[in-house]
Amino acid sequence: MPRALHGKARETTAARVPCTVRETETLRFSASTRETTTMRVPGNTLELPTILPPGGLDGKAGKELLRRLADLRARGGRLVFTNGCFDLLHPGHVDLLARARAEGDFLVLGLNSDASVRALGKGADRPINPFPVRAFILAHLAPVDVVAGFDEPDPLKLILALEPDVLVKGGDWPEERIIGSRHVKARGGRVLSLPLLENFSTTALIARIRGEEHADAVPPVCACSL
Repeated sequence: MPRALHGKARETTAARVPCTVRETETLRFSASTRETTTMRVPGNTLELPTILPPGGLDGKAGKELLRRLADLRARGGRLVFTNGCFDLLHPGHVDLLARARAEGDFLVLGLNSDASVRALGKGADRPINPFPVRAFILAHLAPVDVVAGFDEPDPLKLILALEPDVLVKGGDWPEERIIGSRHVKARGGRVLSLPLLENFSTTALIARIRGEEHADAVPPVCACSL
């Protein structure tokens, strides 16, 4: 069932695990060409989330992430994974991410690339925000430890590589339809379909911005295309 938004902030008790890397893959965005390129930032020891572009797990930062996740599990920590497009960020997104992070000790957010969003058939003008913009915003949210991009229509390849202990999606996805659920459960992990906040939807938000009639009646988008 959808959840109502309350004013009091929800507290998360799970301890954060630093994701400190010596060489981080990040993104440079050209507003004029709307192209994404990868650049390396040496000597980055800040306790900030890492942004991995699509295919980034094969790079140095990706291998460092996998090593740290192995260390996390060796200490008894739990990896949480969720995914979506997160085109126009709204309270429903942030609430879901906060509750996902509370289910474990480290949250990897799988983010659809621009090509992946277009493959979902959401419209010629989607995503509204290109991958570097979406990734930059999400990486600076407190619940998110790592943003990992993917080009495929779904995040199964990422899920198989990361082997999360907890797989989370929004409540409009039944557990049996969540991509990767069978693999996570086979490893003894948990799959959660968490209730969404009421009255928050990227599709409805875009409709209101466009001034379309009956915008408030637009149903929430699927969690796969948040």
